[in-house]
Amino acid sequence: MIDLKGEEDFEGNFEDRSRDLQAEIEAERIAEALVFASSQPVSEGFLAERLPEKTDVHAIMLRLKEQYAPRGVNLVQVEGAWAFRTAADLSFVIRRDDNEVKKLSRAALEVLAIIAYHQPVTRAEIEDIRGVQTSRGTLDVLMEAGWVRFRGRRRTPGRPVTLGTTRDFLDHFGLEELRDLPGLEELKGAGLLSGRIPANFNIPSPLMNDELTEDEDPITQMDLEELGLLAPRGTPED
Repeated sequence: MIDLKGEEDFEGNFEDRSRDLQAEIEAERIAEALVFASSQPVSEGFLAERLPEKTDVHAIMLRLKEQYAPRGVNLVQVEGAWAFRTAADLSFVIRRDDNEVKKLSRAALEVLAIIAYHQPVTRAEIEDIRGVQTSRGTLDVLMEAGWVRFRGRRRTPGRPVTLGTTRDFLDHFGLEELRDLPGLEELKGAGLLSGRIPANFNIPSPLMNDELTEDEDPITQMDLEELGLLAPRGTPED
């Protein structure tokens, strides 16, 4: 005797799985298109708003990342957002003569490294670490490159501005997050540290998120005006 009910259940389950699979494939295609069309890394929140409800966005992006891993273009994660980038081992064949960023001076590289590892950090703290004054031009170069930003203001006398790195900094240097910055042994291996460094020398652990610390206040409209980043309110336009 043929169990028609069992056969119907099997067919029903097969159809359900088939629909689920098609829905996942379509969600992957939409996510792939959204990231490909964006000039900036795309957050999972942005994708979730445009994908079907209850879609597991993170799982979809991990599957796409795996699919693109062996290809000439990789799907990479940058501080919780996603972007397509040329595979690291093929970067030498991509010519960027027209868009190549001007090489940073030694002073700018030192300041960028200090900000990356010590953020949030003030200009005075940078100068204390370097042992020399830091010109406004050096910070301007890093900000124009989009790698450094004002975070907040320290709750100390004078309320100095605190500095931190940006998502563009991570994207440019191929880092998913700040914890991927090279550590002491990696810097030694790359020949970037002298062999005569002090015995107690260590590499600080950078802040892992953009949230203000307990001793920072947010930047306000008045602060931006004071820093010369915005024209004062009520100032007539030219």
